[in-house]
Amino acid sequence: MSQKLENATKLYMEGIRDGNARQAVTKYTGRRYTQHSTGVRNGIEGFVEFFEPFIERCPVRDISIIRSIVDGQYVFLQAFQDINKGDAKWVTTDLFDTDQDNKVIEHWDVISAFESGRDSDNNQIDGPTEIQEVTSTEENKEIIRAFMCDVMILGQSDQWETYINREAFITHCSKDTGAFDDYVGAYNQVFKIIGQGSFVVAYSRVLRENQEFARFDLFRLQNGRIEELWVNHELVPPQCEWVNGGKF
Repeated sequence: MSQKLENATKLYMEGIRDGNARQAVTKYTGRRYTQHSTGVRNGIEGFVEFFEPFIERCPVRDISIIRSIVDGQYVFLQAFQDINKGDAKWVTTDLFDTDQDNKVIEHWDVISAFESGRDSDNNQIDGPTEIQEVTSTEENKEIIRAFMCDVMILGQSDQWETYINREAFITHCSKDTGAFDDYVGAYNQVFKIIGQGSFVVAYSRVLRENQEFARFDLFRLQNGRIEELWVNHELVPPQCEWVNGGKF
């Protein structure tokens, strides 16, 4: 495990799962900690202020990391949280920026309730976890960058088959997300694309039905085509409720 992945993971697991919020955020963050989870203030004190009451309210926190990506200075984590023995179950997707010492300096997240997908055998987190095609990272990122631009932003639905292997394509999302096709042309801006081997993740602003969403799309590619997708999106709250600079 790389040092930056270890630091991001330990901030998550030691700080939230194990209940050591102040110790973890002090140890694993750098000279600044810029926060984009809209209910959490920037810096060490913001993290502590938010998570210490959460830890007290939720004494049982079963958290596991399902998938991770490291790309240069960035780390992506997909996690499953079971809080208070099933009182709440969440899928969380987190993107971390790191400094030259591999410490976390910025954080973006999307959180949604865990539930089975439209197919009872297909939920939001199942499927392959192993990174393959390790020499194809840059090529796969370019494929996703082009796909997001041509299809998801510009709405060129006729280009769908260029990028996606329809016969093998599997989508993992909650029931209320809707079909991936429904979002063609609804993406307003793609803020980050990072990847490692066969996995590429895009973080985007989506405007649909007069609502704004923050959304992570985690793609698995094989032989230059998209074969699998994990979706996590969250309604962006009104700006009056933010305590930092916002989701992006």
